[in-house]
Amino acid sequence: MNMPISTLKLQHAGASLVGARTQNQDAILLKIPDSADGLTHKGIVACIADGVSCSDHSQRASHTAVVQFVNDYFATPSSWSIKHSAGKILTAINTWLYEEGSKQALTHNGLVTTFSCVVIKSNTAHLFHVGDTRIHLFRDGQMQLLTKDHQRTNLANQAYLTRALGMDSNLDVDYQKVSLQKGDRFILTSDGVHDTLDITPLASSSQYTPQEICDLLCHDAFEQGSQDNLSALVFDVKDLPAHTLPEHQLSMLVRSIPPVLEEGNKLEQFRVLKVLYSGSRSHVYLVEDELTNKRRVLKAPSEHYRDDLDYLKAFANEQWVGTQLKNTRVMRVYPSPNDSRFVYQICEYIQGITLRQWMYDNPKASLQETRTLLDEIIKALRVFQRADMVHRDLKPENIMITRAAEVKIIDFGAVKVKGLEEITPESRDSVPLGAVNYIAPEYIDSGKASIVSDLFSVAVMGFEMLTGELPYKPTTSQNLQAARHTQWVYRSLCDYREDIPSWVDLVFRKGTHHLAHRRYPVLGDFIADLYVPNTELQKELQGSPLIKRNPVLFWKVLALLATAIAAGEMLWLISL
Repeated sequence: MNMPISTLKLQHAGASLVGARTQNQDAILLKIPDSADGLTHKGIVACIADGVSCSDHSQRASHTAVVQFVNDYFATPSSWSIKHSAGKILTAINTWLYEEGSKQALTHNGLVTTFSCVVIKSNTAHLFHVGDTRIHLFRDGQMQLLTKDHQRTNLANQAYLTRALGMDSNLDVDYQKVSLQKGDRFILTSDGVHDTLDITPLASSSQYTPQEICDLLCHDAFEQGSQDNLSALVFDVKDLPAHTLPEHQLSMLVRSIPPVLEEGNKLEQFRVLKVLYSGSRSHVYLVEDELTNKRRVLKAPSEHYRDDLDYLKAFANEQWVGTQLKNTRVMRVYPSPNDSRFVYQICEYIQGITLRQWMYDNPKASLQETRTLLDEIIKALRVFQRADMVHRDLKPENIMITRAAEVKIIDFGAVKVKGLEEITPESRDSVPLGAVNYIAPEYIDSGKASIVSDLFSVAVMGFEMLTGELPYKPTTSQNLQAARHTQWVYRSLCDYREDIPSWVDLVFRKGTHHLAHRRYPVLGDFIADLYVPNTELQKELQGSPLIKRNPVLFWKVLALLATAIAAGEMLWLISL
């Protein structure tokens, strides 16, 4: 299958002059990764910063900001989204600058700098901005200012910054996304340029190269009397990738699906010891790696899906996710041989049982057993959260309990990776339904899922561990449209277990709430409330009407009242 990889191409240049000052307190930096994989997963970064001039440490602040941001950004996991990556880095830089500035004897001598940045990944530009450096976009003959200056003017008509890196312990950064077009030109400038010069005539000119534009902007601003440092960074978008597939997907799509294997067969260096599962979607085998003599699990797609591009992409993503998550709480996935001709995954062999089997063996488990297991599952789920991933298909069959009583999450076929979504966005029709009784309502309804969607699944499993039942009326249909018509009426845990405190039911009621914003926003709070009664939850329930506190009791009372009224009317009619 021939799939040419188109790449993102820029023509870029920069200039920075000390101007009328004795020290250049500006900093500019643009970095393009050397590898195609880095370009695909991390993109291109362009930054400009301007240290606050009243400080002796302004140059240190601006240079630290751009260098540290670029270095740290390319060191973040490929699974992280750009917004998540930049947010973490800028918060850390701001904290360091603020703390270093707090050590200075003079209050005006802090480490404070403006910062504007463009990260280009796939067909989108991600903008981060704080201060009064600026980002302009020239497109289709029109110049547009994309940033807003964070400054005010005092009574003496002097401008001062209201936001900047290092100015405060809390940081508020402007963020926006811009869909790219071929031919776009981005212009980043410090205030020494744009406060003195109308940049539009030069920046929009087609007769100058980016380097000539940068040089002219800085020199012309100086000649027109700018008393500040002068910096400009310009890049033209010469070519854009056509939402092509990431490298890990392409490497899978050029390989062949292996034939169905039997015990004793070999696939490259892997000898089949046992057929664990053979179905219409995939085949799973216990194998021995003859190079290492270690037991592994080999998973291969079914021949039925050899022409199904979406399935094969998802299979490739599943392997990629597993190789990114190197944690004992998650099933390990090993890279297949680089020279392999076949599509398959090599996974860790986990000796143990599924949570489903555990529930069969422990019907209506004790509260302490349930809390312990849920705590371990939440710890495993945090591995995905830290990687900026959402599992989306948590169910008892995808939770393994080892012989050492350790919990491991398996099966990454439905995992949402925010970093990958920025390269190849999911289509609405590609939502994997999975086990509908464990999937959060918002994922069923809209295809959108977050960490609180995974919490819903965990809470449902906890409810089932205690009661053998589900918190909502189960459905046997796997049809997406049918699932969207589910009536989300909570069934109280106390109806099944009189020995469980009512305050525990409140925790599951909140954890499995059909509205995402009504669940626990922090995973740890769910576990904490399972151990200690949450008085706020109790107050909230007491203040709500009976139909919300106990809908079953409400309808029972209503039915009794209706029956009593009907009986009374009948007696009245008889007495006439």
